[in-house]
Amino acid sequence: MCENCTVGEIVTTTGDVDVVEEETSAHVLIGEIMVCNRDLQKIKEDISDVEKRLKNISDVLGRI
Repeated sequence: MCENCTVGEIVTTTGDVDVVEEETSAHVLIGEIMVCNRDLQKIKEDISDVEKRLKNISDVLGRI
C-alpha cells in the first residue's frame, strides 16, 4: 500500500505508478462489510463441514 495514503483511499498499481482513488467513508465501510460477510460465510461452511465429519465419525464409532 501507499505510505502517504489515508483511511478512505484505495491504491491500485498501474505499472510503476500508484493511483490513489478517493472513496467516501460509506463506500469503504460497505466494502469492509462485504469482505466480513464473505469471511463469515466461509466460516459457516467450514463449521458445517466439521459438523458433517463429526457426525460421520460418531456413526462409525457407534457401529463398533
